[in-house]
Amino acid sequence: MCGIVGVFGNPEAASLAALGMFAEQHRGQESCGMAVCDGKVIRLHKSMGLVKEVFTPEVLESLPGSIAIGHVRYPTKGSATAFNTQPHLVETLFGPSYALASNGDVVNYASVRAKLEAKNVYFKSDNDGELLVKFIAWRIDQGDEPADAIRALMREIKGAYSCVFTTRRELYLFRDPLSMRPMVWGKTSNGTVVVASESCALDILQVNGRQEVPPAGIIRVNKDGISLLENDPNLYRSRRHNSYCVFEHIYFSRPDSYHFGENVFAVREKIGELLAKDDEGLQADCVVPVPDSSNLMAVGYSAASGVPLSLGLIRNHYIGRTFIKPQQTIRDEGVYQKFNPLPNFYKGKKVVLVDDSIVRGTTIRKIVKMIKEAGAEEIHLRIGSPQVKFSCYFGIDTPHPEELAANRHSLEELRTWTGVDSLKHLSLTSLAQCLTKPEEYCYACFDGNYPLEME
Repeated sequence: MCGIVGVFGNPEAASLAALGMFAEQHRGQESCGMAVCDGKVIRLHKSMGLVKEVFTPEVLESLPGSIAIGHVRYPTKGSATAFNTQPHLVETLFGPSYALASNGDVVNYASVRAKLEAKNVYFKSDNDGELLVKFIAWRIDQGDEPADAIRALMREIKGAYSCVFTTRRELYLFRDPLSMRPMVWGKTSNGTVVVASESCALDILQVNGRQEVPPAGIIRVNKDGISLLENDPNLYRSRRHNSYCVFEHIYFSRPDSYHFGENVFAVREKIGELLAKDDEGLQADCVVPVPDSSNLMAVGYSAASGVPLSLGLIRNHYIGRTFIKPQQTIRDEGVYQKFNPLPNFYKGKKVVLVDDSIVRGTTIRKIVKMIKEAGAEEIHLRIGSPQVKFSCYFGIDTPHPEELAANRHSLEELRTWTGVDSLKHLSLTSLAQCLTKPEEYCYACFDGNYPLEME
């Protein structure tokens, strides 16, 4: 999972992009980068680290231009190295230059890369963002206009990709035909065009009239204005419907974002409400969320059940999200640094502990242990999603099914392994009730019904 930002038509484009990237920092803390164009040169700056660490005032001053694209990375395709940071830049000495940042994952990466390498296209990384920009640059070198090159990309490359692509004078926004990852755009009062992975990044930049980039949409922004370009109609006919990632609402997105036609906070509150309805008769003293993505689920549970809400776990917000750490040993260490139970709060209490999901299971197991050691009498674990039984290949780092707790344990084994008194997940049917258009979502991590064939 990553976050992208694009800005066009503002002399402070780099600073605006940095603000948008900071608003999306929750989507990736491993590395970040930005490409800025002044009409003549595309300057690239990227590094391992957080946005505020990498893009200091001095760095932003060294990136003049009115076009900027930015990226915050959580590694899926490619290891956690500087070579795999985005954006990726293709630069020629006398010809055009291009840069691209992408959120998602390409599922036929190996075959497309092999094809390009056979055409003498050179790769510096094993990141799919580089594959996308090298594909576009190769097609342009063959005589395509940028929009035609993007159309060709959509016909040949499969997967999830929400992308910002810049030349020296134009910004392109485009999105995969199934719209798997969020992508919203709009204009500020002074006419600056801004696009981002989440609407919360547009909020900080005071963007008005926002809308989503359409499925298989290509939007060109240049000095002549904004153009929604026609695309191959077969890209629309071949799809049954959108395949929005439902995990965006469950975990990844900020609760103050609006995308896929839903308020994220409202979906999470509804999840908590339905969890509570399945728990009628349960006697408990408090509802405690595992912060932060579960907070509103716990709010919904408390409102529906009448059990008081208590913020019994304190999160250190200077620690990144444990689920998206690249290695298990780092995730384990992060749990103890990130959460701490309130002292003298849990003694003798029956606790409903609400979490958004169980993926690998190691984090929740350690949290349960903390709460038990703090004196809880009973812990009833409620999970705001169905069991994650299948790997995601569209932008979430769960490549191996054997890593998933639901594949290693039965539900009762998982209850025993986590050390709770009872364990319930939200059903797939109930999850669908939380969405306005449930038929337009991808649930592959729960049911194995992938919207695209894997390579």
